[in-house]
Amino acid sequence: MNMDFNLLMNDIVRQARGEMEASGYEQLNSPDDVEQAFARKGTSLVMINSVCGCAGGIARPAAANAVHYDKRPDHLVTVFAGQDKEATAQARMLFGEEHLPSSPSFVLLKDGQAVAEIGRHEIEGHDPMSVIAHIQSLFEEHCDEL
Repeated sequence: MNMDFNLLMNDIVRQARGEMEASGYEQLNSPDDVEQAFARKGTSLVMINSVCGCAGGIARPAAANAVHYDKRPDHLVTVFAGQDKEATAQARMLFGEEHLPSSPSFVLLKDGQAVAEIGRHEIEGHDPMSVIAHIQSLFEEHCDEL
């Protein structure tokens, strides 16, 4: 059996992007997209997506389900580490000096400034429900009721 690696990876990336879009997240594919999204007033949840197993098995399901809560961010956005490299680099630069780059991860912004972060070490090895609870605790602290 001969399998085309690029074809397989393109399919995995397409599915991962589709999961986020179906959950209401806007794809930020360029540095300009990031700049415009981060300039918005209010709160934004940024999901740094990845093709790794913990992204597919934990982070993306948590991102999809955490938003079903009384309080949630005004905006849901995602950058794809390893795929949209310039957009991801721009986001990480704007997160500030305290940001430790990891993927998958989540960063909560308020008026374009990072106020909370969930790194890969808080996702990998955890179950989706605990990550959902962690995200929702950030919503409780920083977001308004919809």
